[in-house]
Amino acid sequence: MSECRFCNNSLEHIFVDLGITPSANSYLEQKQLEDKELLYPLVAYVCKNCLLVQLLEIKKPAELFTNYAYFSSYSDSWLEHAKNYVKMMINRFHLNENQHVIEIASNDGYLLQYFKEKNIFVTGIEPAKNVSKIAKEKGINTIEEFFDEKLAKKLVDQKIQGDVILGNNVLAHVPKINEFVKGLKIILKPSGVITMEFPHLLQLMMHNQFDTIYHEHFSYFSFHIVKKIFEAQKLSIFDVEEIKTHGGSLRIFIKHSENDEIDIKNTVETLIKKEQENGLLEIETYLEFKNKVKKIKKDLNQFLENVKIENKKVICYGAPAKGNTLLNFCNIDSTLIEFVVDKNPHKQGLFLPGTHIPIKSPDKIHDVKPDYLLILPWNIKEEVMKQTEFIRSWGGKYVIPIPKVMII
Repeated sequence: MSECRFCNNSLEHIFVDLGITPSANSYLEQKQLEDKELLYPLVAYVCKNCLLVQLLEIKKPAELFTNYAYFSSYSDSWLEHAKNYVKMMINRFHLNENQHVIEIASNDGYLLQYFKEKNIFVTGIEPAKNVSKIAKEKGINTIEEFFDEKLAKKLVDQKIQGDVILGNNVLAHVPKINEFVKGLKIILKPSGVITMEFPHLLQLMMHNQFDTIYHEHFSYFSFHIVKKIFEAQKLSIFDVEEIKTHGGSLRIFIKHSENDEIDIKNTVETLIKKEQENGLLEIETYLEFKNKVKKIKKDLNQFLENVKIENKKVICYGAPAKGNTLLNFCNIDSTLIEFVVDKNPHKQGLFLPGTHIPIKSPDKIHDVKPDYLLILPWNIKEEVMKQTEFIRSWGGKYVIPIPKVMII
C-alpha cells in the first residue's frame, strides 16, 4: 500500500477516480497518432491522518517537465498578474538592486523580467530546456535543473541565497514535498521571505474543479496542510491572501521560524477557521467530492449529444492540461469536437493526448463559425470571451464546463 508523501501514513481513501488517461501535457505529433499511447491511472487519494490530497508518483518529474508545453507568456491576464505581484513585492518589502530574487519554476521568464526591469538581481530555476531557452533570450539568468535539497546546498556553496524566493504553481508539481521545502529553508537568507502561490483545495472542492487534477500535479493543498508542511521544516507562514488565479488560489508569505522581526498576521488564523467551517478538517467532506464530478460528466455529455443531433458545431478554445483531464474523463473525442484553438504556437499543429483532437490557430474560428465555443481554460474565461466576442455576430455562444455546465 502506498504512503502519504508528507506524513508517511498509508493511503486508503480515494478522493476521486478519473480513470486511465495519458499525461495531460503529452501533446502528440501527427506521426504519433498511430502509436499506442502510454496511459496511467488518474486517482487522487486523501490521507486520513493529515488530509493531504495526492496522486501516486506514477511518472517522474524528469519525464513530465524536461520538455514542457506550457509557456506562461501566452496569457495576457497571467502577465498582468505577474506585473502586479512584482509591484506589490517591491513596495511591501522595499526591494532594490542590492537584493536577490530567486524564482523556482521560472518558466520563460514571464515574471522575473519585471524585477529585472527595476534593476533587481534575479535568478530563475527552470528544468525545462525549451522554456528556459526563451528566458535566457530575455537576459534572465536561468539554472536548468530541478530544485531540491541537493541543488539548494550546491547554491549555498556558491554563495547564492535569496532575499526573496518565489514559486507560482510549482508546489503541486513536487513529489518529494518535504525535501523541496527543506531546500527552500536552505537558500533563504535569515531575513528573507518566500512567497508561494498554488490552487486552493477549498476552491477545487467548492467549485468542482476536478479538471485541475492531472499527473503533473502530485498534491492538492488546503491551507492547514501547507502550514504543517512548512512548520515541519522550521518555516512559518506569516500572511496569506486568497487570490483569483486558477479558479481560486492562495498566496502564502513565509519566513524562517527563528525570524522574530516579522509578525504573524490574523489572516493565518482566519483562513484556518474558514477551512474548518467548510469541513476541510473532516475526512467525510473529501469522500463526498466524487459525486459532484459525476454530474458534470453527465451534463457535458448530454449537451454534446444534443448538439450533434441538431447538427451544430462545437470547437474548444484553449488546450490547457486541465482541458485534457476534462475531455478524457468525459470520453469526448474528435467525433464530437472537430478541433481546438490555442494562442500558443508551440501547441498549434499538435494533437491533444488521448482524444487526438487537432490544435489550430484561433484564426480558424472565423473560418468555421462554430455555434458553440467550449472554453477549456475556464479560469481565464473573461479574457477568452473578450478576445472572441466576434462569435456573437453569427449567434455563437460560450460553454463553460466548470463549476457546472453553463451556456452563455
